[in-house]
Amino acid sequence: MKVKYLSLLLTGLIFSSCKSGLQDSENPESLLSPNKTNSDISVLAVGVTLNADGPGNTYSLLNSVLGGTAYEVPDCGHAQDHISEVFDSGLNTNVFVFSAHVELDDDRCEATDRQRTEIKTYGPSSANLKATNGETITYRWKFKIDAGFQASSSFTHLHQIKAGDGDAGSPLITITPRYGANNTDKMELIHINSSGTTTKVKTVNLAPFKGNWVEVVETIKFGSSGTYSITINKVSDGTNLMSYSNSNMDLWRTGTTFCRPKWGIYRSLNNSSQLRDEEVRFANFCIAEGNATCP
Repeated sequence: MKVKYLSLLLTGLIFSSCKSGLQDSENPESLLSPNKTNSDISVLAVGVTLNADGPGNTYSLLNSVLGGTAYEVPDCGHAQDHISEVFDSGLNTNVFVFSAHVELDDDRCEATDRQRTEIKTYGPSSANLKATNGETITYRWKFKIDAGFQASSSFTHLHQIKAGDGDAGSPLITITPRYGANNTDKMELIHINSSGTTTKVKTVNLAPFKGNWVEVVETIKFGSSGTYSITINKVSDGTNLMSYSNSNMDLWRTGTTFCRPKWGIYRSLNNSSQLRDEEVRFANFCIAEGNATCP
């Protein structure tokens, strides 16, 4: 099995030295110049990253970083890997490809009115990948929908924030492309509060997303009076495609002990004539707690 590109960078030392780093046997204080003190050393916490490293053993890579069985796919009924890795010339790196097939796929051989190809954190994931009440988490990732991407007037979620237990039915947050007549497709940011009220808090044109890599930075302070912010920018030139922030948002659920992210393709087949076989590319996932940063 090839070595996977796994970064679980928890802390690092930043210091001025001609050395490239610390050896296990070295004392950090011995590397300080005579004019340096311990107070000159800053400790930087770094988030957990998930990066594609090339074709093969993709599911093992996902599990090794996110924990447990971190993927939800329809492979049981349609025998192929629905999450794979390829080299992407636009980013000049390996990326993940999530696939959904209108006629062949379902939701893990359970529900047949929808299709799911997603990755997640959940119960077996490590604690630093799960959000507790009052905790602030930053999620960062890149994705690209195809230039010919076809949205549905029903849901097609590319990202969800969900409760991990308790009242875990409806997501708290989704990013959802939506079909509109006469080339008016939209990208929607949707919030569902704990009483079940659904609000499209931000809606923008979908067209600028098509065929372009975008980077998402989403920061959430979880709680019944939480805070939320998101920016989505084109990778190529930094153009902002979506921004939203809210300083008082219901971002918790009754009975839950943690919340978690999901990414991929989760779509309804209620209007399947509007859909086609689809591939969505994802890259450079990062989950960072508190003041930790995404490299």
